[in-house]
Amino acid sequence: MTQTQTSGDRTKESAVPLEPSGGARAWVVWGVAVIGYFLAMVHRNGLGVAALEAQTRFDVGPAVLSLLPMLQLLIYVLLQVPAGLLADRLGPRFTLVIGMIAMAAGSCLFALAPGIEAAITGRFLIGLGDALVFLNVIRLAALWFPRARYALVSGLTGVVGGTGQVASAAPLAWALGGVGWVAAFLTTTGLTLLVAVLVLLVVRDRPAGAAGHSTVIDPIPLWAALKEALSARGPRIGMAHHAAIMAPFTMMMVLWGYPFLVTGLGLAEGTAALALTALAAGALWTAPLVGVLVGRDPALRGVLALTLVSVIGLGLVLLVVWPGGVPTGVGLAVMAVCAVGQTLAPTISFDYARDGIPAGRTGVASGLVNMSGFTTAVACTVAAGAILQALPPGPDAFRLAFLPICATTLLSGGVLARLILRRP
Repeated sequence: MTQTQTSGDRTKESAVPLEPSGGARAWVVWGVAVIGYFLAMVHRNGLGVAALEAQTRFDVGPAVLSLLPMLQLLIYVLLQVPAGLLADRLGPRFTLVIGMIAMAAGSCLFALAPGIEAAITGRFLIGLGDALVFLNVIRLAALWFPRARYALVSGLTGVVGGTGQVASAAPLAWALGGVGWVAAFLTTTGLTLLVAVLVLLVVRDRPAGAAGHSTVIDPIPLWAALKEALSARGPRIGMAHHAAIMAPFTMMMVLWGYPFLVTGLGLAEGTAALALTALAAGALWTAPLVGVLVGRDPALRGVLALTLVSVIGLGLVLLVVWPGGVPTGVGLAVMAVCAVGQTLAPTISFDYARDGIPAGRTGVASGLVNMSGFTTAVACTVAAGAILQALPPGPDAFRLAFLPICATTLLSGGVLARLILRRP
């Protein structure tokens, strides 16, 4: 080998970008960004605590009021792919700041809204900002941490979001009772703006010296990005997994879990609220554990995914076919398994979404994965509501109301099994 050849080989080796080390600086960047995700979950779930006061304040009935969370979720779903493309073009830092400012503006408008029209606009802005946050937090994980640690950081991101989901109720309820509607929501507005400033000051798209400091790797048009994501096996597995595993408990947390516990299982209202909170909080510890295991052995993803979808699918079938409604213990067990599934969905789904996609272009793939789960949850929530409205209240009504989510879970699970078991 000549000296020229040796020099050329060394040049090629040095041109290959090194994997990020994921040191203390990476945890600081992720930590600031994930505070934004915590606040996004507070914004997303805060309306549930304020529902009764909102009904009086805006002089609307339950049907009109129920449109607010559904509109917010619908905006979140529809903006997933555009948000992913924006993240790939602008980078996570500026996209996060835009999302935080949109949520702050929506919260401010909701706090000061004189009527339902302004309140709807406020929730629209919150949904828009919410759509930009999660994708960019996990995208920062892809750009700052080594591939083997991505599942762990995704799982921890889900834990922080779940904590925000669980913890949003009590503080906001106290604030509404103590300082009033306007002060409570303006406080969340101020906190959101503060975090936006922190993101601007602390977060950077990449570690210093990584890939020439560029925000993206070879930015490509929307259709090319969609084709790239949908043609790769990993994102398709992530989409099927998220639809099958995340949607059931999300549907329960958004609207129908509490009524099912009270009307379907016969629990007292206080017991039902405590049970729903305990189910959501009790599953959070599983995400970091599974993230560590998947980071060490990626082959475990398939085993865990197929096990989860099988158990959740069986549980939902029991809810649908059990004559007269399932016993209380069985119903709680099914909800517990669904809660574990929702907690583990980000850890596994978004880890699959990275397979076959450059780290700098994971936004669209992650957006498609997120969109699949939330689209399923929204569609099944609406379908369950239509069934419950058409039938007399009771266990049998809920038995049939779970039919749509049972069908989508089994269908998505079948697609998931086919994709995982078919070796590339």
